[in-house]
Amino acid sequence: MTLAASPRRPRIYLAGFDVFRLDAVEHGARLVAACAEHGFEGVYPLDTQVPADLDGPRQAAWIYRANIDAIRGADIVMANVDDFRGPGEPDSGTAFEIGFAAALGKEIWAYTQDPGTLIERVPAQSGPQGRVCERGFLVEDFGLPKNLMIACAARIVQGDAHACLDALARGRLD
Repeated sequence: MTLAASPRRPRIYLAGFDVFRLDAVEHGARLVAACAEHGFEGVYPLDTQVPADLDGPRQAAWIYRANIDAIRGADIVMANVDDFRGPGEPDSGTAFEIGFAAALGKEIWAYTQDPGTLIERVPAQSGPQGRVCERGFLVEDFGLPKNLMIACAARIVQGDAHACLDALARGRLD
């Protein structure tokens, strides 16, 4: 009797600034477990260990290559695009990973718990050309929760990682 091979679970690369949390490894394990509960294989950037004998720049290069390889091997990128170090702005590394995944034609899902649109959340004053932030730049107003390059590349779910996984699982069945 021949056993049929079980289908491979879709692999999700878990992008986001969560790697900077003080409990980053534990948080990553919870995200990977949540992926498994939804029928996916989660891949967290801290799943692999950086060789200890590398100096700072070499560690950075190693991490970059490992994350690029993980994105290449993923079917889906799911990104935490909550505001990171300023209102309206997700982590720049996460934005890069979203762009890289888009260039590869990967399916991209993102989640944010930040309420409202970008124009509603970025502190700005009205000017003759539109809303201007405190640094003197126009704030885009397309009614989107994030910069258009992220909002147009990803399906953005309002909520946390679990809400995004719920939507992703439903969306893949539609």
